[in-house]
Amino acid sequence: MNILWLSWKDRENPLSGGAEVVAHELAGRLVKDGHAVTFVTGGFKGGAPEAAIDGYRVVRVGGRYDVYVHAWFWYLRYGRGQYDLIIDECNTVPFLAKLYVRTRTVMLYHMLCRKIWFYELPQPLSTIGYYIEPLYLRLLSNLPAITVSESTRRDLLRNGYKKDNISVISEGIELQPVADLINIEKFNEPTMLSLGAMRAMKRTLEQVKAFEIAKGTVPALKLKMAGDIAGSYAKGVLEYIAGSPYKDDIEVLGRVTKAQKLILMQRAHLITVTSVKEGWGLIVTEANSQGTPAIVYDVDGLRDSVRDGVSGLVVQTNTPRALADSIGQLLNDPEYYARLRLAGWQWSREITFDRCFQDIKRALSL
Repeated sequence: MNILWLSWKDRENPLSGGAEVVAHELAGRLVKDGHAVTFVTGGFKGGAPEAAIDGYRVVRVGGRYDVYVHAWFWYLRYGRGQYDLIIDECNTVPFLAKLYVRTRTVMLYHMLCRKIWFYELPQPLSTIGYYIEPLYLRLLSNLPAITVSESTRRDLLRNGYKKDNISVISEGIELQPVADLINIEKFNEPTMLSLGAMRAMKRTLEQVKAFEIAKGTVPALKLKMAGDIAGSYAKGVLEYIAGSPYKDDIEVLGRVTKAQKLILMQRAHLITVTSVKEGWGLIVTEANSQGTPAIVYDVDGLRDSVRDGVSGLVVQTNTPRALADSIGQLLNDPEYYARLRLAGWQWSREITFDRCFQDIKRALSL
């Protein structure tokens, strides 16, 4: 089968994230399964107009924001009649391929935005995005949809999709789970890990505030922060840290390599995630695979990737105080900590791209 996959970024894009990892892993497996896969994505500085990655083709047109229009013109010029299946991946905004494609089209959603619009865009763009989203979802609701969590499935149902038209597939992780937990050496002092870009929708500042509060019950607690620190929101977080009475216990690492990320995940005692919304929360499963449990806010995606009280903790109220209380609860109870750590690690071993691939094959009837 000849498959066209529309996505705003590809795996080699410097801004690529979890969604691009999933697409890359699935595309490589589709090729090995005998299918041809072409991605049409946005270009980026230094990126070639075309590339071949693990057997699939990448065509880069336009940029981050105008790729949707460029993809439309590219299809009309080069793609019409060439493909058996179109995958329209909606990462914030869909390509609306339904409007110009007559070939079988399937929507792929990792998550819907809704509240995120107000964290990531200024007015009036945030309000426009918030109200336009349900309109295009209704327009696309007669197409088959694939998603990665029950939270996003429920979101789609609220926006006009029928339950029989939605397939939920497993997520997968790039990291190989550690062989056992016995030989994983943690930092000498209890360490909380904040991993990911400092962005408004990640609510990174709330993790810093939770850390400060948690110092009251876990005095030796340290905080390590890894991820992009560019932008105005990050600047505000860094200024707050500079004025914190516990600034000497906070280490801001900025961007880290994959090897450094792996070490941090293994050696930290816990990871905290406070996003407004996620599709699944891959960072949680990745940390679990390296022997580190997570404490997360009770939001879409994170409540899917953490089994509360089993593989980690989901706070009851999304506040720094509640997060801090959970940090103290977990780190001050070694037996409870060991139990959650083991369960998270065991579950992570089930979340593989091989399983994800089998799920999407069924969803696509391949």
